[in-house]
Amino acid sequence: MKTKEKQNLESQGSLALAYTAEQNRVLDPELLDKTAMERLPVPTGYRVLVMPYKGRAKTEGGIILTDETRDRNALATVVCYVLKLGPDCYTDSDKYSQPYCKEKDWVVIGRYAGSRFRIEGAELRLLNDDEILATILDPDDIAHV
Repeated sequence: MKTKEKQNLESQGSLALAYTAEQNRVLDPELLDKTAMERLPVPTGYRVLVMPYKGRAKTEGGIILTDETRDRNALATVVCYVLKLGPDCYTDSDKYSQPYCKEKDWVVIGRYAGSRFRIEGAELRLLNDDEILATILDPDDIAHV
């Protein structure tokens, strides 16, 4: 039997399914099916397409966070997963000695950086390639402040 949350996500579309509380990791890139990835916008020029990390569904103390709280955290998050890079990202040799990130990296961005939009219930952002501040191994290493 499907949980109410899972049914709600399925009604929003397949990209929303990447946000799952079942594994206590709210953005699971493995749940992005290929067809959803193919339907994502392709960034033009030097832009980067990222998906913000909502954080865990439950606090370390065991408190289950509401969807509203997690959505608010995603809006103000500085951690994102890199979905796609535009064709001109990091190609300017006068500006970059090497790329700041690659697809499938976890990155840190400015708190409200990029243009935000929703597709199939998932929030995405388009950033300029120079708005990537750092790469990280685990999105839970960065705490919300």
